[in-house]
Amino acid sequence: MERILIIEDDPEIQEMLKFAFAREGWKLIPALTGEEGLKVIREKGADCVILDIMLPGMDGFKTIKKIRAEKNLQTLPVIMCTARGEEADIVAGLELGADDYVVKPYSPRVLAARIRTALRRKEAASADAEGSKSKTVFQQGNFKIDIERHTAFLGDTPLDLFPTEYAILAHFLSNPDIVFSRQKLITAIRGHDYPVTDRSIDVQIMGLRKKLGASGDMIETIRGIGYRFKTE
Repeated sequence: MERILIIEDDPEIQEMLKFAFAREGWKLIPALTGEEGLKVIREKGADCVILDIMLPGMDGFKTIKKIRAEKNLQTLPVIMCTARGEEADIVAGLELGADDYVVKPYSPRVLAARIRTALRRKEAASADAEGSKSKTVFQQGNFKIDIERHTAFLGDTPLDLFPTEYAILAHFLSNPDIVFSRQKLITAIRGHDYPVTDRSIDVQIMGLRKKLGASGDMIETIRGIGYRFKTE
């Protein structure tokens, strides 16, 4: 049974989702604050986290920052759910490492569909790491990525990447010099029919380039189409 942690200070929302998730066969674990949620994750673990932004004490942005700062939690699916639907908030959440962003009010069925997608993606990544016999190490110039060990390097320096940034870089390194539209990138790293905007991909690319420093310009913008990783 998957354990879904919801960090949300509204007891009515927690109660509503408790019954909705029970129908999915999931166990909902409630937490009222970011501090309480982090304690649950560290001590008991979770398969997916639903995180509100407006929380007493430590807000959702600070909470996800702390989650992603811990190496063993960097691939934990985190879906931010909040009434703050402005583009700036969505971009901030994605830049800090959220896998998805759902604006309130939302349907429990829609949220459940997003969670199923996140769980499938996590399952597929684990299966690839454990059982894949295909090539798992890719290198282009000074870049090296090891899919099985979930590591990425620029020269001898390890790269600290969020899950989506890592997935984008892995896709680029395994397909150098190929131009991908934003939609093709979304499909490659998230699957078909994933509800995310082109703007979200632009944000992830911008964050990835920043972490690659002077080598960030190897990810080339193809005007009117999308992006490619150009070899030296």
